[in-house]
Amino acid sequence: MKILKPFLAVIFTFLLFFLVSFSDSKETTTTYKPVNQELKIAYFASGCFWCVEAIFESVEGVEEAVSGYAGGFTDNPTYQSIGTGRTGHAEAVAVYYNPKKVSFKTLVEVFFGSHDPTTKNGQHPDYGTQYRSIAFYTNDSEKEAIKKFIKELNDSYYKGKIVTEVAELTRFYQAEDYHQNFEKLNPNNPYVQNVSVPRLNRFKKKFPQLLKKEALQH
Repeated sequence: MKILKPFLAVIFTFLLFFLVSFSDSKETTTTYKPVNQELKIAYFASGCFWCVEAIFESVEGVEEAVSGYAGGFTDNPTYQSIGTGRTGHAEAVAVYYNPKKVSFKTLVEVFFGSHDPTTKNGQHPDYGTQYRSIAFYTNDSEKEAIKKFIKELNDSYYKGKIVTEVAELTRFYQAEDYHQNFEKLNPNNPYVQNVSVPRLNRFKKKFPQLLKKEALQH
C-alpha cells in the first residue's frame, strides 16, 4: 500500500491536469441577444457561413447575422463534427431583421441572388453536405414565400435546375465564437480575401438598392 499511494497520487494529479486542460481548450459560445425585441429571425444556408453572414449583414434592415448549424439530426454539433458530413447539419446563418425595414421575401431574394442554387452540396470552393443550399421556414407563410420564389426562378431563369432544400427549422445551433463576424475580424485571412470578399462584392454590385449606407461606401 505504501508503494501504491505515491503511484495513485501521480495518476490523480495527471487526470486533474488533463481535465483542467480540456476544459480550458473547449470552445465556448455566447448566445446573441438582440437589443431590438421587434426583430424577427430568418434562417438560410448557402455555403461557407463566413460569406453568408457578411452578405446578409450588408442588407438594410438586418441587425445581425449569426453563424451556426442547422438541418441535421445530431445534438450539439461542432465545426469539427459537421465537417465529417455525418451529422446532417449545414453551415447556416440566423438573420435578425426588422420587418419594418426589410421583408422576409426580400431576404429570400438576397439568399437566392447571392449563391448558385443549382449546385448540389456546395459553393465553390467548398463542397460537401455541410455546404448545401437550404432555405428554412418557421411557419406556413415563410414556406409559401420560399416555394413561390423558387417556382418563379425556375420558370424564368434556372429552367427547373434549382436544388435548394426547403426545410422546416427544427433547431439552430450557434457556432463557436471565433466564427462570428469572421470576415470583419480577419480581413487578411487568405480565404476571406480570395473567396468571401469577392462573393460579397458580387452581391453588392447586383443589389445596390438593398445595401446599408456603410456597405455602399466599401
